[in-house]
Amino acid sequence: MSRAAERLRLLINHLDRPPADIRAETTGALSFNSSYPQRLRYSWDTDLLTPDQRLSYEENGFILIKNLVPEEDIDRFRSAFERICRQEVKVPGLMVMRDVAIAKSEFVQDQRAVSKLQDFQEDAELFRYCNLPEVLQYVECFTGPNIMAMHTMLINKPPDAGKKTSRHPMHQDLHYFPFRPTDKIVCAWTAMEKVDRQNGCLVVLPGTHTGTLKEHDYPEWEGGVNKMYHGVRGYDPQHPRVHLEMEKGDTVFFHPLLIHGSGMNQTQGFRKAISCHYASSDCFYIDVKGTTQENIEQEVKDIANRKYALGNDITFQDTWAFRGRLVQGERTSL
Repeated sequence: MSRAAERLRLLINHLDRPPADIRAETTGALSFNSSYPQRLRYSWDTDLLTPDQRLSYEENGFILIKNLVPEEDIDRFRSAFERICRQEVKVPGLMVMRDVAIAKSEFVQDQRAVSKLQDFQEDAELFRYCNLPEVLQYVECFTGPNIMAMHTMLINKPPDAGKKTSRHPMHQDLHYFPFRPTDKIVCAWTAMEKVDRQNGCLVVLPGTHTGTLKEHDYPEWEGGVNKMYHGVRGYDPQHPRVHLEMEKGDTVFFHPLLIHGSGMNQTQGFRKAISCHYASSDCFYIDVKGTTQENIEQEVKDIANRKYALGNDITFQDTWAFRGRLVQGERTSL
């Protein structure tokens, strides 16, 4: 971690401290010998995924594992989320995001609805998700044994207010990440309740992970767009798509180049999910200047500067380095 990133981490802790449908089962008709050699690009043979599951991820860029996270863990995560929304605790470095069109909160009067908690690495209860053995055993299939938790979110998709702001535009997660190699990054996304097309399930474009990182920017939506919700430009809207309807505890793992998003929440309830982006600690930071990622770099630096008044001392890479946490193996690079 650079000196600037370490300084940011210490500053955040000082300022923010309180005075406290495709399934994961076999998806194809092909069968393979269990000693299938390590020839696949996107996964490692850890004796957990079946050959068919590995081939499905190779072709589609995602795999859904049913009933992975126990209900009691999800209920604890929900309780931790509610405590934060009620402002009973203050978490250092946490970004509380609110929907631009939803004026009514679930828990606090006269406050817009919380649509997302981002960067909860300093909340011990929520960060337990990133350390769950049930999750990490699958993450290792994609990152290898040295694993960093790089980006944490609890998404609370609110009922749409009629302006379609509860949508999340189609995007590639790699747009936000200044580290590589791409194939050693994976997202784990767990449904905290039943997720379907009515309340805005994930929508993925299978196979788009084999392409390249595309240009992203804010979509020009009439009802407005939530902060940091960049959308991908120049993808084929006719590309076949899959709506990932999931039950509580189901978890999807997907590649950072996979184009995905989510629809409106057309119900009266809030739709919750918890997720973490993991990367191999063997990954390394890159300079995104002169690339399609320059716009998100500037936006992230502006937010960090407004919140912590760090000026030009902080880099895009620093904003990621201070958030990353080793969850398995050794921290070799990131």
